[in-house]
Amino acid sequence: MTNLPKHTKLILALLLFMPAYFAIAAFGTKIGIWDWKFGLGVLTFSGGLIVFGVTALVALVSLVLAYRAAPRRNGLVAIAILGLVLPAAGFAAFAGARSKAADNPIHDIATDTGNPPLFSDETMAARADAGANPLSDYQAPLGQLELYKDRTAPELAVKSHAQIITDRKDRPAPLPLGGATKAEAVADIAAAMGAMGLTDIRTNPETGMVEAVAETFWFGFKDDVVARVGDSQIDFRSVSRVGISDLGANTARIIELRARTEALLGAASR
Repeated sequence: MTNLPKHTKLILALLLFMPAYFAIAAFGTKIGIWDWKFGLGVLTFSGGLIVFGVTALVALVSLVLAYRAAPRRNGLVAIAILGLVLPAAGFAAFAGARSKAADNPIHDIATDTGNPPLFSDETMAARADAGANPLSDYQAPLGQLELYKDRTAPELAVKSHAQIITDRKDRPAPLPLGGATKAEAVADIAAAMGAMGLTDIRTNPETGMVEAVAETFWFGFKDDVVARVGDSQIDFRSVSRVGISDLGANTARIIELRARTEALLGAASR
């Protein structure tokens, strides 16, 4: 390390700083040092672009200096190239996230768009305490909803949650109850939620409702999940507490929960 040129040392320092920076942004949000808008929007996306840009610029200068040095040291060239590749991967990841956000403009997904499962008073109180987004009217166009009206493109503002969910190629479907009893279904849904790592699982065998909370590892974002066991089918709903887009997380969660529940119910659900 002592015989490395200053520009190479700077690259190595920046490469070590990058993961530490993003970890601090995420875990600071998770433990409540700052709110999610600052942690995700300001530190991660806005600040992250600056970190990537500075690292790439320094790496480019370092690459030129290392390449022109006599004698050329291939190790220095390799470090400079790494300093270009990692920020490029970060830029690509950010671009992918923006694309995924465009493909997933909402954060409230249910298998029954006409009558989505409702959450209990306990869950609604927890959402209120957390300052969560209000639950959306599935039939109202996004342009009429306070959360979306100033953040949605005109072609999307005329569509409702029900339309957006119905148009999805990966739209999650209800699970037929088959010959299973309501109590069996409730127990298997709760077991499936537990296997997925969901917490605060609450069941009501009489009403056929099962609720839980999903939390992301990095930022600690929480989503509320509910399953409703009816006479002939099980419907699922997953709703983020904060943010506009869920990047497809709620759809993926319902699909996994449905598959796990179906596997536990076995032949009774067919």
